[in-house]
Amino acid sequence: MALKKSIAREGKLLVLEHTSRVLQGNALGDPHVRKLAVWLPAEYDEGASRGRGKRFPVLFDLVGFTGSGLAHAGWKPFGPNVPERVARLIHERKMPPVILVFPDCFTRLGGNQYVNSSAIGRYGDYLVKELVPFVDRELRTLASRDHRGCFGKSSGGYGAIVHAMKYAKTWGAIADHSGDAYFDMVYRTGWPETLDLLMKHRTPKRVEGAFDVRAAVRSKKMLAEGKDDGRVEAFLNSVWKKEKLSMAEGHAIMNVCMAATYDPDPKAPLGFRLPFHLETGALLEDRWKRWLVHDPVHMVPHYEKELASTRGIYVDTGWSDQYFIHYGARQLSLALAEAGIKHRYEEFPDNHSDIDYRMNVSLPFLAKALA
Repeated sequence: MALKKSIAREGKLLVLEHTSRVLQGNALGDPHVRKLAVWLPAEYDEGASRGRGKRFPVLFDLVGFTGSGLAHAGWKPFGPNVPERVARLIHERKMPPVILVFPDCFTRLGGNQYVNSSAIGRYGDYLVKELVPFVDRELRTLASRDHRGCFGKSSGGYGAIVHAMKYAKTWGAIADHSGDAYFDMVYRTGWPETLDLLMKHRTPKRVEGAFDVRAAVRSKKMLAEGKDDGRVEAFLNSVWKKEKLSMAEGHAIMNVCMAATYDPDPKAPLGFRLPFHLETGALLEDRWKRWLVHDPVHMVPHYEKELASTRGIYVDTGWSDQYFIHYGARQLSLALAEAGIKHRYEEFPDNHSDIDYRMNVSLPFLAKALA
């Protein structure tokens, strides 16, 4: 049986190098010189040799936790990568041509949420103050927010919706696929397993027998302030030596990364605070309040004007999301609706994993809004 060959024009993938001043000297010691993948549609070269090259809208792809932009432009089994998908959508006339940008925002903590944090780096500023101007200088973009958008899934979806609030002058439209929202459910439920894992790195080690909890709490008063007593640092040092993390370790470093994102404190060990007492597992209410400030569900009322100024907001989620993000997405959609903010919200019969096919809906939505 002959396979049907695609006749979509592939476009061109460039890998540029960008030296960041914003990321230089970041607390994690992550590189400030980064690769930046850019995909140009086949239409980009038309007329360019005569000096009359057309300009195009731009879409920034914000990948999820543990990902990096170049991964979305690489080979993908059983389906197209993002440039191949967009080339097909353009060929099928489901969307107009766009330029795609794939930033590298990976960190030693597995990623980030595309916001500024003294404990991780100024990745919000990195995107809007450095990469956006860099791309506009180097390529024939339609260099205005009305022709520029961003999209992402999971942490990338979170980044997209938060950027629509905090950086509305940069982004004209966004797409949020299964983005982190409703922190009381999506994050809190995963911490008990993380606390157990961190306990393995406690000093001194636990021993069988009587355990004076009150004495343990009194001897480590710093834990009540959300500070590390050395076990988080020991955990990080252990996973940084590995090439393969267990599922529990992957979730634990994600929770640590979120703590560094939502509750940074340069004066605390490791530069951030934790939302749970590492010994008793008690929720530290004052610390948790700092997380909730960054919850998109709670942010909407504070950014109604910015959100209303966008040319398009797209949100979707699978209704069987294993991290229960569908509940957060529904609350986000409700908050947007109650604020009178026009948006498109969809659900589909799937979970959190391998849902790139949803870009078949979101990317034409964005491209048409920004054309």
